[in-house]
Amino acid sequence: MNFSELALSPPLLQVLEELDFRTATPIQAQSIPVLLQGRDLVGQAKTGSGKTAAFALPILRRIQLQRRRLQALVLCPTRELCAQVAGEFRRLGRRLPGLQVLVLAGGQPVRPQVNALEKGAHIAVGTPGRILDLLQREALETRQLATVVLDEADRMLDMGFREDMERILGETPPTRQTVLFSATFPPDIEALSRAFQKEPVRVTVAEAEAAPDIQQLRYTCEPEEKTALLLRILRQYQPTSAIVFCNLKATVVELTRALVEAGVGADGLQGDMEQMARDDVMAKFRNHSARVLIATDVAGRGIDVEALDAVINFDLPSQPEPYVHRIGRTGRAGRRGLAISITTPRDERKVESIELATGVKMERASVEAQPPASGVSLEAAWETLFISAGRKDKMRPGDILGALTGEAGGLKASDIGKIEIHDHHAYVAVARSIARVALQRLREGRIKGRKYQIERVR
Repeated sequence: MNFSELALSPPLLQVLEELDFRTATPIQAQSIPVLLQGRDLVGQAKTGSGKTAAFALPILRRIQLQRRRLQALVLCPTRELCAQVAGEFRRLGRRLPGLQVLVLAGGQPVRPQVNALEKGAHIAVGTPGRILDLLQREALETRQLATVVLDEADRMLDMGFREDMERILGETPPTRQTVLFSATFPPDIEALSRAFQKEPVRVTVAEAEAAPDIQQLRYTCEPEEKTALLLRILRQYQPTSAIVFCNLKATVVELTRALVEAGVGADGLQGDMEQMARDDVMAKFRNHSARVLIATDVAGRGIDVEALDAVINFDLPSQPEPYVHRIGRTGRAGRRGLAISITTPRDERKVESIELATGVKMERASVEAQPPASGVSLEAAWETLFISAGRKDKMRPGDILGALTGEAGGLKASDIGKIEIHDHHAYVAVARSIARVALQRLREGRIKGRKYQIERVR
């Protein structure tokens, strides 16, 4: 189905055309007409199926821009997913003048979020804990809410947010449209739907089997040999960009330390980190200042990185569904993906259930007899610099590029990588070979005639 066949407004259709989105994905084609009618919906779809646009487009179609009151609330399990969903709303709604989308997530000071709510906004995307906190402070006005979306509801239940979600829904108007998206449908989800939805339409997009363009390999060793084996695998494949999944936060910390000590451009992401530290890690991974990202499933939820060379399961998940979600991040956009699992003899039952669920046998593999261990560098080619000004300070990518490559900076444009602008800070990737010079030039010079705090992101 083409988007032009759906009852979307001209500004939304214009943006979709600019983004070269012409054909709706199955979840979008089935959900958008239902949501435009104002009906409740239960959608089952995996990560990467286009579900964010499936609920964002109907919300943007029905938003009343002249009323700067909160009209839609989206609950997400993690801060990263909140940022990603809000980014999608802003991208799809960029032709809607004055559209205000807020991220209301923990890990950041609450006062700026309270101030932003006082100024008024149309859409809020938040984590259950912070939304509940704002409701208790009476800073969040819910009387005008027309739509509430629970995104990745199964994950929020897994993380213990059930009571928070129920209390939040209890504070919203009974006339609201309630939309529930989940990758799986355990009994808890059915109970939530029965309690808070009115005759919901059920839309299911079959859980995709592991895509055939992903090569699935397994390497077997004893538990104490896993770190050494991972290093040999990384040296053999030399990925520019890879995610390594662990089951425990402690493993993320230990493994990150071990890889960095071994000279790998690696960084870790786990749930206990402050938001600023998480922003730093994700910026480094997106701009290739870190080649390997080590994460748990919860911390890795919502990570969407283009052109991911490989996904490596350092620990196999206990269920097939997280495995499918993990490996689905590689092999996108027509490229062949690579999924590697490091298994121990005690993982055989997990392997069997994953192979049964996906219908694909993992190929047994072994590291080359003489891997190019000594001569191969797994350091990143880039480094990241932090700048203490962002979108709200009128900072643009061109301003940073100009400061580095103009007369004062004097650096080559080819030595400047990805520039990423956040609300109140920005990141720029610079070639490792000139990182010290770039840091010095930015500290000594000015950007748009002003001095800012410039730091190297470690």
